Amino acid sequence: MTSELKIKRLATTDPDFDGQLAHLLAWDDAEDHAVQTTVTGILRDVKTRGDEAVLEYTQRFDQVEASRLADLEISRERLQQALERIDSRQREALEKAAQRIRTYHEKQLGTSWTYQEADGTVLGQQVRAMDRVGLYVPGGKAAYPSSVLMNAIPAKVAGVGEVIMVVPTPRGEVNDLVLSAAAIAGVDRVFAIGGAQAVAALAYGTQTVPQVDKIVGPGNIYVATAKKMVFGVVGIDMIAGPSEILVVSDGQTDPDWLAMDLFSQAEHDEDAQSILIATDGAHLDAVEASINRLLPTLERQEIVRKSLERRGALILVKDLQEAVQVTNRIAPEHLELSVEDPEALLPQIRHAGAIFMGRYTAEAVGDYCAGPNHVLPTSGTARFSSPLGVYDFQKRSSIIFCSAEGASELGKTASVLARGEGLTAHARSAEYRILPGQGE
Repeated sequence: MTSELKIKRLATTDPDFDGQLAHLLAWDDAEDHAVQTTVTGILRDVKTRGDEAVLEYTQRFDQVEASRLADLEISRERLQQALERIDSRQREALEKAAQRIRTYHEKQLGTSWTYQEADGTVLGQQVRAMDRVGLYVPGGKAAYPSSVLMNAIPAKVAGVGEVIMVVPTPRGEVNDLVLSAAAIAGVDRVFAIGGAQAVAALAYGTQTVPQVDKIVGPGNIYVATAKKMVFGVVGIDMIAGPSEILVVSDGQTDPDWLAMDLFSQAEHDEDAQSILIATDGAHLDAVEASINRLLPTLERQEIVRKSLERRGALILVKDLQEAVQVTNRIAPEHLELSVEDPEALLPQIRHAGAIFMGRYTAEAVGDYCAGPNHVLPTSGTARFSSPLGVYDFQKRSSIIFCSAEGASELGKTASVLARGEGLTAHARSAEYRILPGQGE
């Protein structure tokens, strides 16, 4: 008989609540030196030997052999074939999700702007999309077509010239859902390679794989470590930790709903974190009972069990205002405000990746088809980070266009500041443009 799951219970009235909460939230992302050493070698090898190294690692790690890296490119025709092969309901769901994601992200599109000052000087900002972006997608039995849509569509909306997708195909196993999502999202080129070697190929470029400006998308520890190491050569989306959900309940939401919402993140992996905050201890008891009753019905119940026992918690607060304070302390990736009037709490929420409003809004719809991006800041980084969006694929250049009168006036100020810093060439460069008779 399966033992009852024991999930941590905390209360803000506990003498050491702050310490307990800090311990609960602590995430040990200590670097694995063996992984670092391996990845460093792979990156150096691919940078030096290009295609040849990528082919060797693909054969070693994925048991996929090819005489040329070009043979591992998946054609647009093959993507279209996958789209036509999948179940019609799956295709309809992918297309509907893609349209909603596209519509939402079109609202984020940044535009260039300028303004003119009285003396004719023009200042502004020019917004341009990146030329080429790389998208890493896990492969094999793991199928994450939603990740393809969430990463590729904002890039295409931004106007990125070319989106290059890499996806491992261990032992030649290709996932048609992933390829279908790539077709729908408008991915330009797809290579059947993965791991740190794929990240290196995108970052440095090889004879076959073009160098990109930014790499986005999830992956295992080798992929994540490689992304960290190539940052600076290329941009990356973020350093993601385990998935998280924080639910705030006023005690009126069905306990079964809340239990399943907590499960929805706990099933990702044993390190995922699911927390429920409520104002009523009896309500927490009811949710815990639902957790234990529903857990045996889950296909991934052992993963869920380990996740909830290791990093899950039920937290009792005195009122919703205190719930907001704890929420801002946690800065969760996903926040469900499962309360009667979520709009009243929303202005007080300072830190959260995505906010799901009301009892009927399950976090799961945000993962797939609501429209906003599911690539979100984790491990408290919502304090200073935002969801992936169109803005991540655009860059901004400042525009400064001085009139003669404006250059003269600005030159006076620049001269004083430059000489104060001891940079006389700066000062003289600005002074040359001061109009005769205008100098002080």
